[in-house]
Amino acid sequence: MLSFIAQRVVKGVIVLLAIVVLNFFLIRLAPGDPAIVMAGEAGASDQVFVKQLREKFGLDKPLPEQLLIYVKGVATLDLGFSFRQQAPVAKLIMERLPATLLLTLTAFAISLALGILFGTLAARFAGTWLDTSVTVFALIFYATPIFWVALMGILLFSVTVDWLPSFGYETVGGNYRGFAHVLDVAAHLIMPAMTLGLFFMATYTRMTRASMLEVKRLDFVKTARAKGLSDGVIQRRHVLRNALLPVVTLAGVHSGTLIGGAVITETVFAWPGIGRLMYDALLQRDYNLLLGVFVICSAMVLIFNLITDLVYRLVDPRIEFAA
Repeated sequence: MLSFIAQRVVKGVIVLLAIVVLNFFLIRLAPGDPAIVMAGEAGASDQVFVKQLREKFGLDKPLPEQLLIYVKGVATLDLGFSFRQQAPVAKLIMERLPATLLLTLTAFAISLALGILFGTLAARFAGTWLDTSVTVFALIFYATPIFWVALMGILLFSVTVDWLPSFGYETVGGNYRGFAHVLDVAAHLIMPAMTLGLFFMATYTRMTRASMLEVKRLDFVKTARAKGLSDGVIQRRHVLRNALLPVVTLAGVHSGTLIGGAVITETVFAWPGIGRLMYDALLQRDYNLLLGVFVICSAMVLIFNLITDLVYRLVDPRIEFAA
């Protein structure tokens, strides 16, 4: 197992390096010059001032040299300096990362738990009205854009019934402490997490249902029934456990997609995470900050994929680790 983890870490570092190089050139190919944007905002767009800005932030150097400097910085965990925010990129990301992790992990847990629950119910009562209801419910949230669900959630739960706050991470000026602060953050978290989680919940519901119906037809399930095991035991110990492998695979893939969905969710709900930070950096042509967010997101995806491989062994002990 340790050998497997070590090999995966080495491969992950190589993949991360390739991602850094690719993103560096893709961002540089994008239209717009951050020096001109900053000069225009400062009200001094003459060429001399623009040239000084390029020299100050190293934008006047050849692209290969800029890339070499950046890769050396990433290797030493230095993600550079944000010339728009006037702060180190690592500091800006670390300030926002806890909020994004809280949102994405909560949404991930909600989507996985509800998806497996509804998928199991649909498979258990396949062909009945419950199966049809669950399928329709899942398809509605799968086909509905995340931003529309977010806006309708705000309209219903914040504007109409006034049950939940509509934006932010915590109540502005609330100054809550201790458990009261936890409850305040939880209240602000409910709508963003549910909005993000419902889309992926629909996918896990369909996957769990299809996988369980397939496993039900296998010989070992028929043997378990022939031995006189109760239906509940068969569903839990034999059908569901073997049906979870495709769901775990899909969940590992979606762990990275959640970050992309968080950009929309964080923007609509004004959630102070790195998704919103990435969106602002893109509009401001803040290359270093944008690259830093990409590096952190890529590293998170690689870590989640490694965790997924380790979970395989917990779900099915017959699986052997192989790099």
